Amino acid sequence: MLATKRYEYLPIEQIEFHHTLTNHRDLDRAKVAHLEKDILSNGLFEPLVVWERNSREYYLVGGFHRMEAIQGIRRANPGYFDRVDVRVVTGDPDEIKALNLKLNSDRVDTRITDYFQTVIYLNNANWSKERIAEFFDKSVSWIEDIVRFAPLTTEAMRDKLASGELSWNRAREILRKALNAPPGNEKQIIEQELARPAAPAAAKPLPFQATLKRLSASIETAPKQTFKVTGQDLYALLVTLRGKNVSPEDLERVRKAFPVLWDRD
Repeated sequence: MLATKRYEYLPIEQIEFHHTLTNHRDLDRAKVAHLEKDILSNGLFEPLVVWERNSREYYLVGGFHRMEAIQGIRRANPGYFDRVDVRVVTGDPDEIKALNLKLNSDRVDTRITDYFQTVIYLNNANWSKERIAEFFDKSVSWIEDIVRFAPLTTEAMRDKLASGELSWNRAREILRKALNAPPGNEKQIIEQELARPAAPAAAKPLPFQATLKRLSASIETAPKQTFKVTGQDLYALLVTLRGKNVSPEDLERVRKAFPVLWDRD
């Protein structure tokens, strides 16, 4: 059962990397550089998360940018951070793999493709869809769609999904068409649909919690960034966050005034 076993001040050399536990996305070098300065000045406020697979055998689960920043500090300052604060967790390998993705999914830039492998893995490991949905704070239907459609996605489709060029809604439409096509024509249908020009994405109201995460991530990576806005811009932002009776004009005004609050899906 997944659980936090203890908090510890651990020698950094004891923390290893496991091939199934990754950061899921390439490291953001600007974020690493910012964290180096912050950790060197203020210390490590948020502990790394490590999995104790066996007694005194630790693998990094969460905090890959912080670990890279600490390694950079140590290269420039031998003897610094010989020990680091960690949260030690225990659990079965499938639970740890799920936790690894969950910690990554708290990032604002997490894409649906980051979930594919782990959701399918957990489904094959006999986790119920309800359990997977609860773990990732997603709906059961969202998990069901991944289990149904993710194995059908082509490499080109996954690349477009990961880059934000293709939305998950549009991908599901394409895959439904492929499933309804005569046998042997699935790949051709997918390629034809991907080649079609994408319709301009409509602006969507901003979910409050997701907006806080986006703004927090923006402040962390660019703490001195400023915005030049009007009273109308602020009004439009509040109306949009409320999520009721939002006009297209308000959405467009907020998108232009506060671009960091929007993702590409």
